[in-house]
Amino acid sequence: MSHNSFGHLFRVTTFGESHGPAIGCVVDGCPPGIALTEPDIQTYLDRRKPGQSKFVSQRQEPDAVRILSGVFEDDRTKGQITTGTPIALLIENVDARSKDYGDISDKFRPGHADYTYWAKYGVRDYRGGGRQSARETATRVAAGAIARKILDAMYGRVTIRAALIQMGTLTIDRARWDWDEVLRNPFNAPDAGVVNQWADYLEGLRKSGSSIGALVEVVAEGVPAGLGAPIYGKLDADIASAMMSINAVKGVEIGAGMAAATLTGEENADEMRAGPDGKPIFLSNQAGGILGGISTGQSIVARFSVKPTSSILTPRKTIGIDGKNTEIATKGRHDPCVGIRAVPIGEAMMACVLADHALRHRAQMG
Repeated sequence: MSHNSFGHLFRVTTFGESHGPAIGCVVDGCPPGIALTEPDIQTYLDRRKPGQSKFVSQRQEPDAVRILSGVFEDDRTKGQITTGTPIALLIENVDARSKDYGDISDKFRPGHADYTYWAKYGVRDYRGGGRQSARETATRVAAGAIARKILDAMYGRVTIRAALIQMGTLTIDRARWDWDEVLRNPFNAPDAGVVNQWADYLEGLRKSGSSIGALVEVVAEGVPAGLGAPIYGKLDADIASAMMSINAVKGVEIGAGMAAATLTGEENADEMRAGPDGKPIFLSNQAGGILGGISTGQSIVARFSVKPTSSILTPRKTIGIDGKNTEIATKGRHDPCVGIRAVPIGEAMMACVLADHALRHRAQMG
């Protein structure tokens, strides 16, 4: 199975399965001399790990990261820093329950990649989905922490934040948007007014053994103008590809996105005025901070939709590996709304793409 790497100059290769001994990644292309310790990475992993509330998977994984290579410290470095060599990160799996999946070893779960993995490779790890499991995304969050360090070293403070803005048909009120609120509730919602409503709604779904989809918005601020390239190196194309690679994501949009189809030319055009420093001030941001595949200096805004968790208790019609009709109900510990823990994953993928483009820009433009 190839295609386990993404990025160009900042390149990430992930490895491991949901119920294997460990998962991890190798980050190649990180410049030398950047301060990096395990706590720098752990902060972000702690936001993604399971078991933090009754609204997510109850699998108890500490997701404790170990840096195996690519860093060095002595009395001259003033702390641990990157060396410019590949950074290997390891996260052990400590709470897998493979027995929960014995009943589905010869059945394909509807909505999952069970059938397509089988059709392509002739073998699949049915224990928690193996390589297709969202457990792999912990390694992306770890890589994203390194990407953030690179961006801050190159440009000063670059802020990348995400929030859950819709669960099923229930949406936030943007007039109440508060970034600080995202870290205060179990849904990563920026609107305190929806928390109780979402809790009641999701609790009902959880108890019934069902699930629901969601919408996540990712915003990057402090990104300079000029990242990305025309035609086949577009920044928005790479962001869309990165977000689409996240498990269960079925749609991505930048800026106004699909709603741009309803706008007039006057509404869609982001007018500009001259700023005091000679740089333009944009009067709107329908473009989501990217024009012609190149960043404008405005906030970069992306959204992605996450489908409902396919592992549900409700019996579903399916077939087995013998090609015969059967039914399946998936046991185990699953997120009733995977969009909740997708929030830090979206941030990480945005960080990785921006770090890659920052290094590519410096390589081409000096």
